[in-house]
Amino acid sequence: MKNTLLGGLTPQKFLRDYWQKKPLLIRQAVPGFAGLLDPKQLMALACGEDAQARLVTCQHGEFDLRHSPFVAKDFSGLSRKGQWSVLVQGVNHFLPEASELLKRFDFIPHARLDDLMVSYAPKGGGVGPHFDAYDVFLLQGYGHRRWQISTQADQTLIDGAPLRILKDFKVEQEWVLEPGDILYLPPHCAHNGIAEDDCMTYSIGFRTPWHQELAEQFLVYLQDRIDIPGTYADPDLKLQKHPSEIGPAMLRQVGDAIRKIRWDDEDIANFLGSYLSEPKPHIFFDGPARPLSATRFAEAVQTRGVALDLKTLMLCQERTVCVNGEAYKVRKNDYRVLRELADARMLPADAALTQDALELLYEWYLDGYLSPATRRR
Repeated sequence: MKNTLLGGLTPQKFLRDYWQKKPLLIRQAVPGFAGLLDPKQLMALACGEDAQARLVTCQHGEFDLRHSPFVAKDFSGLSRKGQWSVLVQGVNHFLPEASELLKRFDFIPHARLDDLMVSYAPKGGGVGPHFDAYDVFLLQGYGHRRWQISTQADQTLIDGAPLRILKDFKVEQEWVLEPGDILYLPPHCAHNGIAEDDCMTYSIGFRTPWHQELAEQFLVYLQDRIDIPGTYADPDLKLQKHPSEIGPAMLRQVGDAIRKIRWDDEDIANFLGSYLSEPKPHIFFDGPARPLSATRFAEAVQTRGVALDLKTLMLCQERTVCVNGEAYKVRKNDYRVLRELADARMLPADAALTQDALELLYEWYLDGYLSPATRRR
């Protein structure tokens, strides 16, 4: 079935021909889309304690960057200070409508999804020509933004700039996006967005972890899961001419011990699930102020269904369910139901939940990871 979000392309054709390969402009990908919030609401969100936000200003070609926390007065009088933009990460953690918007992109695995960033800029505002190391869909809210792109190989940055701004940006293509238009950009495609008028852009970003980062974090994951018995011993120690040298016998013994470290595909899968579902450092969960008893919780779930908290990350793999950095091995039938929860971020009231699954859901409820749905589903 064709996906209107992709301009008539099927997800399969989009993945084959464009994903991580080349840009794609999609006119009226989301017809009638005018955004989920207005500039004042976005700036109020940027002032929240849990927000990750940036304020970019530019005067006489010189950029300046400030990070949250902000207060309301930080956004007053900005029009007298040249061009400016405010950008707020993780809007899907605050707005149910934003979480619903991300579901339109379910043809990309959840393990790759980062978040929804929303930016506002008055006429002329932008953050300069730059490139990202990840895939992004740029969905235009209200207003109009001119996007200039380049697939240039030269990615030299301006020295000393607070932002990663390209030193020599050569425009190859450009378009003005209207509300509901989408521009998909693969990693390292240089781009420059300039507000044609007051406008807001919704950036759906997909993470691309560095191999170095994955390797380092996998070793951290292993350190609590390995068991190498024994201690170093050298009853046959020989006298060394140079006591400061590490002898070949020690090297062999320690090398043999380290080579006993083993892992398999299940270890890697559990690591990936835990690592990729780990919330960012600024994200915290609060359990219910007046928690239901386990019995009342089960009744509520069976009556109304259950929904994940907007901040919860949930991934699945081969009967292992990973929620906010923790892995849980479950039975086959429970896995199917919990995978449905991970896919849709909710379960209907008629879901076939076993007692074991209900107990696990109740544990997550007490942690603040989910709650009974607020209405019948």
